[in-house]
Amino acid sequence: MHALLFSSQHYDQESFSQAASGTSVDLHFQPARLTLDTAALAEGYEVVCAFINDELDAQVLQRLAAGGTRLIALRSAGYNHVDLAAARRLGLTVVRVPAYSPHAVAEHAVALILALNRRLHRAYNRTREGDFTLHGLTGFDLHGKTVGVVGTGQIGSAFARIMAGFGCQLLAYDPHPNPELLALGARYLPLAELLREARIISLHCPLNEHTRHLINAHSLARLQPGAMLINTGRGALVDTPALIDALKSGQLGYLGLDVYEEEAQLFFEDRSDLPLQDDVLARLLTFPNVIVTAHQAFLTREALDAIAATTLDNIDRWAAGKPQNLVMG
Repeated sequence: MHALLFSSQHYDQESFSQAASGTSVDLHFQPARLTLDTAALAEGYEVVCAFINDELDAQVLQRLAAGGTRLIALRSAGYNHVDLAAARRLGLTVVRVPAYSPHAVAEHAVALILALNRRLHRAYNRTREGDFTLHGLTGFDLHGKTVGVVGTGQIGSAFARIMAGFGCQLLAYDPHPNPELLALGARYLPLAELLREARIISLHCPLNEHTRHLINAHSLARLQPGAMLINTGRGALVDTPALIDALKSGQLGYLGLDVYEEEAQLFFEDRSDLPLQDDVLARLLTFPNVIVTAHQAFLTREALDAIAATTLDNIDRWAAGKPQNLVMG
């Protein structure tokens, strides 16, 4: 069984090569992102393994199917980038990794909160330059603060447990309340009420037609002045230009992003020698109360190992006629 991994980084090669030992999968690694222009590279591969910023629209899927691809094995839980109707029409099976390490993403969200609150990024730069003053570095105690968790699946639940350990008061928003959060003392509220009451809001919901730009100019206006927003979910959960206005007015006091709506052309690449062409992202990076990381929340050894193991198991089971972790449209 020949499988081609698009958007493969060195850490993917390490984790997948180790996990592939003893399986029937013959892995080939392609660092290029999957697009209509690169889809021809998959000619002759029954399995294409795609990541979050690979393009899987109707045209790309048609090109893959014409080249002999029968299985799209996603290395992610989210599948909003896949045209599922086109996949069904072309007879392509789509599988995913529904869970790998919820702790990895949840802990990164907490790291962003701590770094923003205690201005660790600014303090690091100061001391490196010999400036040991503390002006402008005052934070606040997390203990007793109200934290809003938007999306309470596995990652949201792991995040909530950590924040409960800090002594925070938990609010939650999700169409399907999670008994685990209720046991932690969380109160489920409509989103508008959560945004009004929470000092810190963290997004952990999937991206779909109901959650696209869930955070926009209207919802940002509901925040307490100076509130903190964290997004480790999907970039399009947030209307990014609206964040700039909220930051300029002080309505948004802190912003931590691990995802960005237009990240596909930027993230996972070294562009340090090139001028940044994205004016919105460039503006965000000028704010001292903003931290942007390049979609690294998933990047722990445990998560990488789990992603590789589950993906390869998905491929083996599909080849045996017993597919699992199917993506349902």
